[in-house]
Amino acid sequence: MADLNGIMLLMGSLLLVSILAAVVSSRLGAPLLLVFLVVGMLAGEEGLLGIGFDQPEIAFLIGSLALVIIIFDGGMRTKRERFRVALWPAISLATLGVALTSTLTALGIVWLFDLSWPIALLIGAILSSTDAAAVFGIFQSQNLKIKQRVASTLEIESGTNDPMAVILTMTMTTLIASGEAFSFTVVGLEVAQQLTIGFIAGWFGGRLFVLMAEKITAQFAFFPLLAAASAVVVFALTSSIGGSGFLAVYLMGYKIGNARLPQLMHILQVQDGLAWLSQIMMFLILGLLVTPSHLIENLGLSLSIAGLMIFIVRPLAVVVSLAPFSFPIREQFFISWVGLRGAVPIILALYPWLSGLPGQELFFDVAFVVVLVSLILQGWTLAPLARWLKLEVPLEAEPDRRMALDQVGSNDPLELWSYEISERSPACDHYWYELRWSVPLEFVGLIRDGEWLQPTERPKLLEDDHVLVVAKVQHIDEISRVLAAGGKARSLNSSDFFGDFTLNGELSLADVASFYPLGHLNPQELTMSLHAFFSQKFHRRMVVGDQLTLGNVQLTIRELNEENRITKVGVKLLDGSDSKSG
Repeated sequence: MADLNGIMLLMGSLLLVSILAAVVSSRLGAPLLLVFLVVGMLAGEEGLLGIGFDQPEIAFLIGSLALVIIIFDGGMRTKRERFRVALWPAISLATLGVALTSTLTALGIVWLFDLSWPIALLIGAILSSTDAAAVFGIFQSQNLKIKQRVASTLEIESGTNDPMAVILTMTMTTLIASGEAFSFTVVGLEVAQQLTIGFIAGWFGGRLFVLMAEKITAQFAFFPLLAAASAVVVFALTSSIGGSGFLAVYLMGYKIGNARLPQLMHILQVQDGLAWLSQIMMFLILGLLVTPSHLIENLGLSLSIAGLMIFIVRPLAVVVSLAPFSFPIREQFFISWVGLRGAVPIILALYPWLSGLPGQELFFDVAFVVVLVSLILQGWTLAPLARWLKLEVPLEAEPDRRMALDQVGSNDPLELWSYEISERSPACDHYWYELRWSVPLEFVGLIRDGEWLQPTERPKLLEDDHVLVVAKVQHIDEISRVLAAGGKARSLNSSDFFGDFTLNGELSLADVASFYPLGHLNPQELTMSLHAFFSQKFHRRMVVGDQLTLGNVQLTIRELNEENRITKVGVKLLDGSDSKSG
């Protein structure tokens, strides 16, 4: 019992220290995953606690289960509209980009260090995937939102390139262990098989869970656990029949996240906690497993590979993969820099270790140092770089608190929302009856100084009030724009970004030019609508925040409808020193 209590005390203490350290480090802009990794190293055999942990099998099991939860959570949070602007660019990065990353990295290793091609290709495969959790964790801690085209590309790429990296790593490890000659045909067939089976299994797994959730009558607290357990089962079954379990889990999550399940809010809330717990445990275990003195032996090789991948390989892979999609240069530059490495390469490095390959610790040490360098160098510079490249867009107006009303029996999902009224909220200093709504909702009242003022008291909405409303989930944007727009927590003010005036997207440039100084435009351009003009400039891949400067006027896409047509364009007059043509 004493040993058991000691183990429990140690695990709880490490988890507690990791969370507290993450809270402090997030204010400094440090990547949270780096914090968890460092805490694990400090607790390891050469750290402050001196804990000896040499169990790659346990680390691999915990890491794999954690990845299942993390990738499943990422799939559920990938919305259908993101595929509209980023599916094919992301798929190109996740397939062609991964293949190029692996090959170019191997080429550099062979040329610089004269290692054999199979070993070099295995190292390249291990390091070829990126980590969206690390990237968006940094954005969230910095209160930063970037353009949907870039964010969606990075998110979908990271969710789908892990399976590709796993397939390449397993295939190369098997070939080296068996002594078979490397064959692009064999690798290609293996990749095609795993992707095909993984896609089918993920689609059926997601569809089956949705049907099951619609038929089962149970307490809502059970559904998050049911979802996590189902994801693990689908992963295991898919992997056992030769498919990509990680791809299956991602697609299963996507199907569930985009289904109109009344239990979805509960599932997402619990999944968020499970995903964070998985990341913490995974990085703690990997930090415990590493022996810092061993990293010194291959430090030159590891640092050279990190520099090669960050400054040469990733940019080349991005440029080639995105060439057919006409991405703006600054967005390509940012995507190139955001090739952040996370836990996946370290976990994949355990596969050759467990397979008993010669020099097995080489792969783990190289992967660990590359991830460490990536988190420090790229992770700390992501937010400043996004702002410098002007890829930041204002945060969407949203409730401060949400509570699902799943059990009231409504055909459309209902929720109770709480909004903190700020001086920038359009509703501030107005009575409720003075507000005009285009959607149905019910005013429940407001909380002021701890007291609930009911609708019958007809209170005026004042700064720092908390307004309570009930409405359908699909109307959250329209309501939030009135009650939450321009709140205090916004890092980028909407009026500063979009301008103070808004135009209809169907207006012609000739109409706009009649009251704004747009500079020189040819007769054909003057006949075009704002939507058509933006569509031509951005090759029909427009997102909110895309900007064009004409003369002394900056036009910014403010709103798109479901058909990807521009409905609103913000107008901002620039100083002469800030304006540029075209």
